[in-house]
Amino acid sequence: MTQPAPARSNARGAVTSLVTLLGGIPLAVIPAATLSISAHVYPLEEQGIIAVLVLVGTFVAQLSSGAIIESRLSTPGLVRHVTFPRWLAWLSLAAAVLLVVLPTTLIALCVALPILLAALEVGRGVSVAERLDTREMWSAILVGLGALVGVLIALFDSPWGLVPLALGMAGATIIRARPVGHTATRADPTVRAWILADVGMTGAIYPALNFVILALLGPAPAIVFTAISTVSGLLAIPINFMRTRLLKEHSGLEIVVSAGSLFVAIIAIAIAEFTGLFELFFHSAWTLNATVLPLAAACLWRSASILSTLPFASLRRQGSVRIVTVLRGVAAGATFLGAVLVVQTQQIVWVFVVFFAGELLQAVLYESARRRIAAGLAEAELR
Repeated sequence: MTQPAPARSNARGAVTSLVTLLGGIPLAVIPAATLSISAHVYPLEEQGIIAVLVLVGTFVAQLSSGAIIESRLSTPGLVRHVTFPRWLAWLSLAAAVLLVVLPTTLIALCVALPILLAALEVGRGVSVAERLDTREMWSAILVGLGALVGVLIALFDSPWGLVPLALGMAGATIIRARPVGHTATRADPTVRAWILADVGMTGAIYPALNFVILALLGPAPAIVFTAISTVSGLLAIPINFMRTRLLKEHSGLEIVVSAGSLFVAIIAIAIAEFTGLFELFFHSAWTLNATVLPLAAACLWRSASILSTLPFASLRRQGSVRIVTVLRGVAAGATFLGAVLVVQTQQIVWVFVVFFAGELLQAVLYESARRRIAAGLAEAELR
């Protein structure tokens, strides 16, 4: 007896979503691979600078995604499309060439990395939002291979580890820049301004805080902070995937797939930690005694973001960008203040505990706002 068509459709949709979700792993691996390679190429003082640079690059990528993708998906309308801008593709390819030519020059890395991370973030966001699953699969393979080869080369103390990393990102950019059958929706300038303010306030916390850690505690704690942030960032893959899909339309299937993937990712991180894989990957910056508690707290923080993502996406989808920005600003300010205070303890674990508390605060604020708006709409309909 054959299965009903809806069941087959749901199963196929779940598999497709899972494959696309897994395609986000190489993107999350790039910052970690950069840290791993730099541990074998640069002295400790420059590694501290690169640790801050990685978070700055991530921040630039978030701003780019907000301006190019989230602003369009959050603009009210029946049809909302996004595309990968050609100018960003050319800029990314130029950055990759710079890194291939000067792989051991710190200034070249400082210039190229934010551009490359921005192109990867935007390119993946477009593929996820527009369901370009085959394209995304091949892009992810190229990025993953480049990161893997680069790390393996660096383990043999070769100075050329950044070359395959840059080539992998360049290959993914070429694939993602191929023409598509639609044009990008014009974003509402007001919506874009609010989203950039939103992303700017929240995303700036991490590079700013790591600069504080570098200045007060030195390069080693700054490297550990970035390493733990990037490792726990694997948990952000299903969260970001779910958020992008939910900005397009609500889907219970995407929520289930993302939650299940989040659980599997936590288990994978735990296995890698206790088998010594991260210690091998990050070299002398990572030790089990120094990282197990901060990593557990970081995983708790990342996991808690699923609670804030659901009401956040609902508010953004209906165009309530001003409310979201104000609420995120309040939560971001409180989080940054608390994190700076606990840096004085010289225990990185407390920074991630503060991040966890900040995520819970966001969830409460968003859900309260969502319910107030829903109640107001229901009351208006009754009138």
